[in-house]
Amino acid sequence: MSAPTVVIVPGLRGDAPAHWQELYAARTPGTVTVGFPPTDRWHDLHARTALIEDAVADVNGSVILLAHSAGVLATVHWARTHGTSTASVIGAVLATPPDFDVVWPAPHPRPAELAAEGWAPIPRSRLPFPSVLAASRNDPLARMRTSAGLAEVWGSRLVDLGDAGHLNPASGFGEWPLVDDLITEIALQRTS
Repeated sequence: MSAPTVVIVPGLRGDAPAHWQELYAARTPGTVTVGFPPTDRWHDLHARTALIEDAVADVNGSVILLAHSAGVLATVHWARTHGTSTASVIGAVLATPPDFDVVWPAPHPRPAELAAEGWAPIPRSRLPFPSVLAASRNDPLARMRTSAGLAEVWGSRLVDLGDAGHLNPASGFGEWPLVDDLITEIALQRTS
């Protein structure tokens, strides 16, 4: 049985070489990163989910999704709308999903901007694959209680990161060593 392919689902940031997802991809052979939509469709949820669909479909074998921020929301929307395509997904690591009831600091878009592009409401049903949701207690884009509620309705194991901000370079994160353990946890669930 071959190792699963990690498919990285980035948020809205664009290219960010110091971001933990890009650092993970650089040191992990075979990783696939979901592309970004054209600039004029940057916040278009349908464009984002289509890119996830294409990336997963192009993998020959099993997939572990590794999503961050708005990439988490795009992932759960994709899972809801592309049910049969999720068959190859053995699990997901979902890191710091944003909360639409928080006023996000600049340069992030306003939650209402994303809602107008189809991102709201956030799906609140169990995901069709195992998942781990990693959340921070001082994330400027989300409240811990909202993240815990999402973990519950998605059927995700909640990992409390403590005070990790938004788990991005602005919060002092480049490498995120815990991601390796979380991916291994998901991979091992397939064999147990």
